[in-house]
Amino acid sequence: MEMTADPEFRWKQCLIIRNDIKMSCGKKCAQIAHAAVGACEKADRTLKKQWLAEGQKKVVLKVTSARELYELKVIAEQAGIAASLISDAGLTEIPPGTVTALGLGPAKTEDLDRICGGLSLL
Repeated sequence: MEMTADPEFRWKQCLIIRNDIKMSCGKKCAQIAHAAVGACEKADRTLKKQWLAEGQKKVVLKVTSARELYELKVIAEQAGIAASLISDAGLTEIPPGTVTALGLGPAKTEDLDRICGGLSLL
């Protein structure tokens, strides 16, 4: 059987979670899911269609402060990339209004790499 090359993804989402807040694994997953849906809803329809057809690549990254999320959001929006900043309702583990996550894209992989390339994987 011949091995095929890894697919080249032209589109992706970057989902970024604050790592300085004590959250259970499930809570982090929920916040990341909110960020993914929120950013996708704001994305250009044609771009979203291409990303969906390609397999919906997502990368989950971490930062150490709310400030970093705000800075990344501004940079992404200035580049024309859909962004969704998530504030928690405060019903379970953390205080209401706590900024927890940021969803960026879908957008071109190289554009997101310029913005998020220095961040560590969760």
